[in-house]
Amino acid sequence: MILINLLPHREAARKKRQDLFNVSLGASALAGGLIAGAVFLWLQAQISNQQSLNAILTQEIQKLDNQIKEIAALEAEIAALRARQQAVENLQADRNMPIHLLSELARQIPEGVYVTSMRQENQLILIQGTAQSQERVSELLRNLTYESPWFNKPELIEIIAANVAFGKQQRRVANFTMRVRMLRASEVKQRPAGTVAPAGQAAAVAPATPVKP
Repeated sequence: MILINLLPHREAARKKRQDLFNVSLGASALAGGLIAGAVFLWLQAQISNQQSLNAILTQEIQKLDNQIKEIAALEAEIAALRARQQAVENLQADRNMPIHLLSELARQIPEGVYVTSMRQENQLILIQGTAQSQERVSELLRNLTYESPWFNKPELIEIIAANVAFGKQQRRVANFTMRVRMLRASEVKQRPAGTVAPAGQAAAVAPATPVKP
């Protein structure tokens, strides 16, 4: 007896392959979802750890900022205390400055030079006087430049020729005005021994200055 299969076997095979494909596609989607979820959770854990580290670093930075502010405040207080100490030392040194000024001027003024007035403003001394000649004024400048540890940077401002009566005679003299800076005791101690003015400075003050008639 001959049997003939009249069922649509091609459609059944096609449906079976379609069902298998759908199952495979679903399994792949599920596996992909599981992998994506695992990666997402791992990334979230990493982000959470990094945020925790960032929070710790922020706290430490804040602590360091506070310490830096405290150190800056301490440095400012130390600087203020040093400035006050220096001001007190300068005041104490300035009390003896007139004594050093008069004694040192008396020692450095050469013969033939006479001081007529003197004015002090802080450490600057303005000296006015009369000299027998212009060379005497130059000698005074040299003495203040090289020989005295208490004076610094003497500057001849003006020199004017004048006639002075000595008895029945008229003598030619030089009236001068000069400015010099007097050092404090602390500056004198810090000044190297044997310090002299540079050659250029000596050339600027030592030569005779033209006398105004």
